[in-house]
Parts: sequence; C-alpha cells; structure tokens
Amino acid sequence: MTLNIPNLLTWLRILLIPVFVTAFYLSDSTLSPHLKNLIATGVFLLASATDWLDGYLARRLNQSSAFGAFLDPVADKLMVAAALILLVKLGRADAIIAFIIIGREITISALREWMAKVGESRSIAVSMLGKIKTTFQMLSIALLLYNERLLGMDCQVVGSLLLYMAALLTLWSMGYYLMMAMQRLKEK
Repeated sequence: MTLNIPNLLTWLRILLIPVFVTAFYLSDSTLSPHLKNLIATGVFLLASATDWLDGYLARRLNQSSAFGAFLDPVADKLMVAAALILLVKLGRADAIIAFIIIGREITISALREWMAKVGESRSIAVSMLGKIKTTFQMLSIALLLYNERLLGMDCQVVGSLLLYMAALLTLWSMGYYLMMAMQRLKEK
C-alpha cells in the first residue's frame, strides 16, 4: 500500500463517513437539527471535494497507484451509499431511488472487476456520462442533507428533483457501460 497524498485523501473520505452519519444520531438536545444538517452537508461536501482532489493530485504529482485506483471508487461508493441510506431513513429520499443508485454502483463495480479479469478493463473506463451522473448525485445529496431553505431555494424540492435526474442518468450510464462491455467481449 502506497501512502501518498492522494491515498491519504481517499482514506480521509472513508474516515469522514462515520462523522457525517453520527451527526444525525446525536440527540436534538446535543445538536440542533439545523446543526446536524449543516455538519452533515459540510462533511459530505468536504468528502466530495477530496474525491476530485485526490484524482487531480494523483495525476499532477504522478502518484497514481494500483491501490489508489482500487480504493478511490470504493470510498466514493461507501460515502454515497451511507448518505442515501441516511436520507431514506430521514424520509428525505425514496428507497427505490437509493436502490437504483446503489444497485448500479455494485453492478458496475462487478462489471469492471470481471472486465479486468478478461483483460478489457479499459473498455469500461469512466465516461463523461458517468461524471455528469456523479455531479447530479453529489449536488442532490448535499441539498437533501441540508434540507433547509438556501437563498430562497427549497433544498428538499430541488434536491429531490436532482436525485431523480441522477437516478435516470444512473440507469443510462449503466446501460452504456454494459453495452460497451458486451461489444468488447463480442469482438474478442
């Protein structure tokens, strides 16, 4: 395991998961609902920023590693899954949407592992569609975690709309990755 700045940022993202989940499990007398929303949103946004930053630094500092390539998507999926499960528990997101997003992540992870075993890992590299899906997903989760009015905007309404759009993009990107994988395997 290589300990470098990008990998440390990925580990930080994993360590932030219990911090952000714990905020909602503290009593209202310990932490007001407003502070719970604010802390969870801030921690989630920090984790989201480290997701971008660790990839950027790995490329910029030439510190890419096999371990980092493995751990980074695991950290992302853990953070998103924890947030979605928490949002469902809080009644801020529909369980079916969380299932679609989490199910897609598991499916694509398994597909990538299988494709790597048959020597075709490059054929299912992250696409622009996947990046757009991730952007919608992260914005929607942050807004749903905050769950209060922000600059006159109802974060629950906007966050829910963005989450539904993220779910549609999730299904679309999953279909895209599955088609790419099948096409590459047929060519072999």
